[in-house]
Amino acid sequence: YKFTMKLIIAATLAASAAAFAPSQVAQTSTSLNAFEGEVGVQAPLGLFDPLGLLDDADQDRFDRLRYVEIKHGRISQLAFLGNIITRAGVHLPGNIDSAGTSFDSIPDGWAAVGAIPQGGLLQIVAFVGALELFVILDDADQDRFDRLRYVEVKHGRIAQLAFLGNIITRAGVHLPGTIDKAGDPFDSIPDGWAAINAIPDAGVAQLILFVGFLELGVMKDVTGEAEFPGDFRNGSLDYGWDNFDEETKLSKRGIELNNGRAAMLGILGLMVHEQLGGELPIVGQM
Repeated sequence: YKFTMKLIIAATLAASAAAFAPSQVAQTSTSLNAFEGEVGVQAPLGLFDPLGLLDDADQDRFDRLRYVEIKHGRISQLAFLGNIITRAGVHLPGNIDSAGTSFDSIPDGWAAVGAIPQGGLLQIVAFVGALELFVILDDADQDRFDRLRYVEVKHGRIAQLAFLGNIITRAGVHLPGTIDKAGDPFDSIPDGWAAINAIPDAGVAQLILFVGFLELGVMKDVTGEAEFPGDFRNGSLDYGWDNFDEETKLSKRGIELNNGRAAMLGILGLMVHEQLGGELPIVGQM
């Protein structure tokens, strides 16, 4: 065993030395010199490329590798901190699922992958996918950015309505009257996810038709007059927008964007806590 380990170490050292051999440097010096002024090139190693990934590489190739390096570096920083923090005994409070599995019952390291409930793993995959598609953009042109911003703004507006609707009904505020001809009052419909099964089929169908109408005819740039992604005025709704200066417009757009992001996290948090149960400040019993 000791001989094998020494052999592996010797081979590794030889490979490392070969990476810095003059003949190798001479072969790639022209390509490497083009990137000597890049951020991260520091003494004593200079431009460290032992695998030759930058051999005959142009600026686009270098930028792509740097993008991947930075993204993986950020992920690794989070992974390292998460590993040592949980090994130090620090865990999230409460339960990870509705079955009552506590966060501190999940083992550390690789063992956690097999212990996390399947629903939790799906949430992690979905979250990473959302980051890759909508947050960590690579090679996105202006059209793609505008499309993603349009989707973000629209979903943010929907989330704000959903969050307000959730906390208002939980506070006991409901529409007056009945929801159907059978005489079922609005205040008989339970809060949260339970409302979906309690709403009559005809009511669910009306909701779907209304959302479809909004998608096809309202929440889009019908007239082609939009000033920015998410501008759905379509030449009819204004509310004094054209009277604002450019700085005020930009500020209000930023406020809406941030409120939409907060609302998306808020409604997701309410939905998760409803499945976990318990009681939240202001909102009350879930």
